[in-house]
Amino acid sequence: MPNNYKIRFIRQDDLEQFITLCELHAQYEKAEYSAAGKLEKLQKVFFSDSPKLFGLVVESGSELKGFATYMTQYSTWNAEEYVYLDCLFLVEEIRAKGIGKNLMTRVKQEAKRLGCTLIQWQTPDFNEGAIRFYKRLGAKSKDKKRFYWNI
Repeated sequence: MPNNYKIRFIRQDDLEQFITLCELHAQYEKAEYSAAGKLEKLQKVFFSDSPKLFGLVVESGSELKGFATYMTQYSTWNAEEYVYLDCLFLVEEIRAKGIGKNLMTRVKQEAKRLGCTLIQWQTPDFNEGAIRFYKRLGAKSKDKKRFYWNI
Protein backbone atom coordinates (compact mmCIF):
# COMPACT_ATOMS: atom_id res chain seq x y z
CA MET A 1 0.00 0.00 0.00
CA PRO A 2 1.38 3.45 -0.80
CA ASN A 3 2.76 5.21 2.28
CA ASN A 4 0.47 8.23 2.03
CA TYR A 5 -2.67 6.23 2.89
CA LYS A 6 -3.82 4.99 6.24
CA ILE A 7 -6.72 2.80 7.29
CA ARG A 8 -8.47 3.79 10.49
CA PHE A 9 -11.87 3.74 12.17
CA ILE A 10 -14.38 6.35 11.10
CA ARG A 11 -14.77 9.44 13.30
CA GLN A 12 -17.73 11.77 13.69
CA ASP A 13 -15.91 14.55 11.85
CA ASP A 14 -15.58 12.21 8.82
CA LEU A 15 -19.30 11.90 8.22
CA GLU A 16 -19.75 14.62 5.60
CA GLN A 17 -16.92 13.20 3.46
CA PHE A 18 -18.19 9.70 4.17
CA ILE A 19 -21.66 10.60 2.83
CA THR A 20 -20.04 11.93 -0.34
CA LEU A 21 -18.21 8.59 -0.73
CA CYS A 22 -21.51 6.77 -0.23
CA GLU A 23 -23.00 8.79 -3.07
CA LEU A 24 -20.04 7.93 -5.32
CA HIS A 25 -20.45 4.28 -4.37
CA ALA A 26 -24.13 4.37 -5.29
CA GLN A 27 -23.29 5.96 -8.65
CA TYR A 28 -20.68 3.25 -9.27
CA GLU A 29 -23.29 0.56 -8.57
CA LYS A 30 -25.88 2.35 -10.73
CA ALA A 31 -28.18 2.97 -7.76
CA GLU A 32 -30.15 5.96 -6.53
CA TYR A 33 -28.89 7.86 -3.49
CA SER A 34 -30.06 10.81 -1.46
CA ALA A 35 -27.89 12.35 1.25
CA ALA A 36 -30.94 13.83 2.98
CA GLY A 37 -31.05 12.87 6.66
CA LYS A 38 -28.01 10.60 6.41
CA LEU A 39 -25.78 12.60 8.76
CA GLU A 40 -28.04 12.17 11.78
CA LYS A 41 -28.83 8.53 11.01
CA LEU A 42 -25.20 7.58 10.51
CA GLN A 43 -24.18 9.36 13.72
CA LYS A 44 -26.60 7.12 15.59
CA VAL A 45 -25.53 3.80 14.07
CA PHE A 46 -21.77 4.44 14.23
CA PHE A 47 -21.41 6.35 17.48
CA SER A 48 -24.06 5.16 19.93
CA ASP A 49 -23.18 3.24 23.09
CA SER A 50 -24.01 0.03 21.18
CA PRO A 51 -23.05 0.71 17.55
CA LYS A 52 -25.01 -1.18 14.90
CA LEU A 53 -22.41 -0.48 12.24
CA PHE A 54 -18.62 -0.29 12.21
CA GLY A 55 -16.64 1.68 9.67
CA LEU A 56 -13.08 1.79 8.45
CA VAL A 57 -11.91 4.59 6.18
CA VAL A 58 -8.95 5.03 3.88
CA GLU A 59 -7.42 8.43 4.51
CA SER A 60 -4.88 10.36 2.45
CA GLY A 61 -3.90 13.65 4.05
CA SER A 62 -7.19 15.12 5.17
CA GLU A 63 -9.26 13.37 2.49
CA LEU A 64 -11.18 10.12 2.68
CA LYS A 65 -10.58 7.96 -0.39
CA GLY A 66 -12.51 4.83 0.53
CA PHE A 67 -14.29 2.87 3.20
CA ALA A 68 -15.58 -0.45 4.43
CA THR A 69 -18.61 -0.83 6.67
CA TYR A 70 -19.58 -3.99 8.49
CA MET A 71 -21.75 -5.37 11.25
CA THR A 72 -22.26 -8.63 13.06
CA GLN A 73 -25.19 -10.83 12.16
CA TYR A 74 -26.32 -14.21 13.39
CA SER A 75 -26.38 -17.34 11.26
CA THR A 76 -29.08 -19.81 12.23
CA TRP A 77 -27.43 -22.55 10.18
CA ASN A 78 -24.02 -22.06 11.81
CA ALA A 79 -25.46 -21.09 15.22
CA GLU A 80 -22.95 -18.27 15.55
CA GLU A 81 -22.32 -14.66 14.65
CA TYR A 82 -20.48 -13.63 11.50
CA VAL A 83 -19.40 -10.32 10.02
CA TYR A 84 -21.48 -8.95 7.16
CA LEU A 85 -19.48 -6.55 5.01
CA ASP A 86 -22.12 -4.06 3.95
CA CYS A 87 -20.02 -1.81 1.73
CA LEU A 88 -16.51 -1.65 0.34
CA PHE A 89 -15.63 1.28 -1.87
CA LEU A 90 -12.47 2.99 -3.10
CA VAL A 91 -12.34 6.01 -5.38
CA GLU A 92 -11.00 5.12 -8.79
CA GLU A 93 -7.62 6.80 -8.32
CA ILE A 94 -6.60 4.39 -5.54
CA ARG A 95 -7.89 1.13 -7.00
CA ALA A 96 -5.42 -1.58 -8.03
CA LYS A 97 -2.74 -0.32 -5.61
CA GLY A 98 -3.13 -2.96 -2.88
CA ILE A 99 -5.29 -0.70 -0.71
CA GLY A 100 -8.45 -2.79 -1.20
CA LYS A 101 -6.59 -5.92 -0.12
CA ASN A 102 -5.27 -4.12 2.96
CA LEU A 103 -8.74 -2.86 3.77
CA MET A 104 -10.18 -6.37 3.49
CA THR A 105 -7.34 -7.69 5.66
CA ARG A 106 -8.24 -5.11 8.29
CA VAL A 107 -11.91 -6.16 8.14
CA LYS A 108 -10.73 -9.74 8.63
CA GLN A 109 -8.71 -8.69 11.71
CA GLU A 110 -11.73 -6.88 13.12
CA ALA A 111 -13.93 -9.95 12.50
CA LYS A 112 -11.48 -12.06 14.49
CA ARG A 113 -11.46 -9.44 17.26
CA LEU A 114 -15.26 -9.70 17.38
CA GLY A 115 -14.99 -13.49 17.72
CA CYS A 116 -16.25 -14.24 14.20
CA THR A 117 -14.86 -16.88 11.86
CA LEU A 118 -16.80 -15.92 8.73
CA ILE A 119 -17.30 -12.79 6.64
CA GLN A 120 -20.07 -12.53 4.05
CA TRP A 121 -20.79 -9.84 1.47
CA GLN A 122 -22.29 -9.31 -1.94
CA THR A 123 -21.57 -7.35 -5.08
CA PRO A 124 -23.65 -6.68 -8.18
CA ASP A 125 -23.15 -9.31 -10.88
CA PHE A 126 -22.07 -6.59 -13.34
CA ASN A 127 -19.18 -5.52 -11.07
CA GLU A 128 -16.67 -7.78 -12.78
CA GLY A 129 -13.65 -5.95 -11.37
CA ALA A 130 -14.82 -6.54 -7.80
CA ILE A 131 -15.62 -10.17 -8.55
CA ARG A 132 -12.08 -10.72 -9.90
CA PHE A 133 -10.65 -8.92 -6.85
CA TYR A 134 -12.61 -11.06 -4.39
CA LYS A 135 -11.62 -14.26 -6.19
CA ARG A 136 -7.94 -13.21 -6.04
CA LEU A 137 -8.37 -12.87 -2.27
CA GLY A 138 -9.54 -16.50 -2.22
CA ALA A 139 -13.19 -15.69 -1.50
CA LYS A 140 -15.89 -18.04 -2.72
CA SER A 141 -19.30 -17.06 -4.01
CA LYS A 142 -22.79 -18.38 -3.52
CA ASP A 143 -25.36 -18.22 -6.27
CA LYS A 144 -28.33 -16.48 -4.73
CA LYS A 145 -30.66 -13.71 -5.67
CA ARG A 146 -30.98 -10.84 -3.23
CA PHE A 147 -34.54 -9.62 -2.79
CA TYR A 148 -35.84 -6.51 -1.10
CA TRP A 149 -39.26 -5.40 -0.06
CA ASN A 150 -40.08 -1.73 0.35
CA ILE A 151 -42.45 -1.12 3.22
